[in-house]
Amino acid sequence: MRTIGLIGGLSWESTVIYYQIINQRIRERLGGSHSANSLIWSVDYTTVEDLIFADRWDEVSTLLTGAGGKLEDLGADLLLICSNTFSRVSDDVERAVSVPVLHIADAVGAEVRAKGMRKVGLLGTHFTMEQPFYRDRLATHGFDVVVPRREQRELVHRVIFDELVRGVLRESSRDAYAQIIDDFADDGAEGVILGCTEIELLISEKDSAIPVLPSARLHAEAAAGFALAG
Repeated sequence: MRTIGLIGGLSWESTVIYYQIINQRIRERLGGSHSANSLIWSVDYTTVEDLIFADRWDEVSTLLTGAGGKLEDLGADLLLICSNTFSRVSDDVERAVSVPVLHIADAVGAEVRAKGMRKVGLLGTHFTMEQPFYRDRLATHGFDVVVPRREQRELVHRVIFDELVRGVLRESSRDAYAQIIDDFADDGAEGVILGCTEIELLISEKDSAIPVLPSARLHAEAAAGFALAG
């Protein structure tokens, strides 16, 4: 079994999802009491949050490439950045190490393509929804991506940083997200990407008018598959 290296703490609330899903998939595949060979390097989230809001992405890159190098030195055979927003520096991490770095957008894109969807909605931080690094990566998988209108994007972003990364789950926020997803459905979207790993703490299939594509879960499942491949 290959060893999975998780660059986590982005936030730790969603890193828990990764650890749980990876180990569940390994146990399902191997049976018994099997679990994954894994390593986690968890950063102090406030540090990186301050950096991205100050647009100091070069320092984020230095921090996460350093984490990736440490995980490789400890024996990781594969790296994951446990975040959609922080995948902006995924290419930097990949250049700094000699092991594969599994991009979260590729895990999501593969699932959208497998389901035959041609148009999907995207929820995430304003970095993920508005900047090209994530949407362009998704576009290479051959489908259209739509985002909410501006005031809805501001709401989605605010809930993530003021509530979800702090473990706060509010019914009013769930309802607001569900309404945005309804708008996606009305616009012809065939699914919705939960493009911030913390959104999976708030939204599930039962809250959505269209199929949900949970990025953290899909990323973790792809990592488990890699760990067992061959």
